[in-house]
Amino acid sequence: MLVLRLVYNNNLDFISEIQELRSLLKKKDIKIGIVESVELENHIVKILCDDSSYNERVKEIVNLYISNILYKIVLEEYKNKEMFDYLTENYFFLKQDEIIEIEDQIMKVLFNNDSISFDNLIYCLNKINNIIEKIKICLEENSEININGFIRFRMKELREDIESIVDKVIETYMVEKEYREFIKLLKYFVEIQESKIEKVNIIIDGEGNYSIVDIDKKDIFSEFMKEIIECKVDNEVKMEDIIISGLITNAPKSVVIHGKENCINKEFINTIENVFGNKVSFCKDCNLCAEKQVKF
Repeated sequence: MLVLRLVYNNNLDFISEIQELRSLLKKKDIKIGIVESVELENHIVKILCDDSSYNERVKEIVNLYISNILYKIVLEEYKNKEMFDYLTENYFFLKQDEIIEIEDQIMKVLFNNDSISFDNLIYCLNKINNIIEKIKICLEENSEININGFIRFRMKELREDIESIVDKVIETYMVEKEYREFIKLLKYFVEIQESKIEKVNIIIDGEGNYSIVDIDKKDIFSEFMKEIIECKVDNEVKMEDIIISGLITNAPKSVVIHGKENCINKEFINTIENVFGNKVSFCKDCNLCAEKQVKF
């Protein structure tokens, strides 16, 4: 029984991936056949299944697998013919090297590379699934599909989802770029001033509360807070911001973080590490770690 008939021209080649589908189904005791032929300039691939093995579940598996193959073909088509123009027209402020870097990130996200992790990943994964589902619906409605024609007539519909992913990747890239520039500025402030404090201990208890003491175990959080008040900063400023501001202002020669594993705000620790570099160290077994500190 014919499950699906695919027609495409010489510019496409995905037979090896269809062969993988046959191997996958074989493990499930489902045998399918693949018949290739050429008519004029078109390649034709027929995916066949034995009548005794065929059911709607088999067709669903084939359609989903082919949908993923077509999704990759659509991505390559968009990358090669449209993505650069979209980036340069809508994000003209990006430099050439930034465009190259962003293109790489975009393709990793679109291909759902396991090494990619960022704030908008769930949104992008939902969009990817939406694209694949649209392709799958088209396959379910037709037992034959001309892949080149599909790309030509359906790209507009799929492009909207692809470019929404592109926008999210760039949004994340710009946020990270601003963060890097912010960290660079903070490091500069620290480097140009003399240290006012020899050592700052940041103790984080089991509930994630902070205590700030100097080398003599003297509470210095009040000094940090005083500097914030003198700068007429909003009283609702976050605890982590007060600590980082105090560290920047006093530029200690060393920062020791006790109970890092108790920190709820991991970005707080990362910021301190990024700004103070090798001046930062971690501890979890000293006397300060064990002593009960004042909680703010």
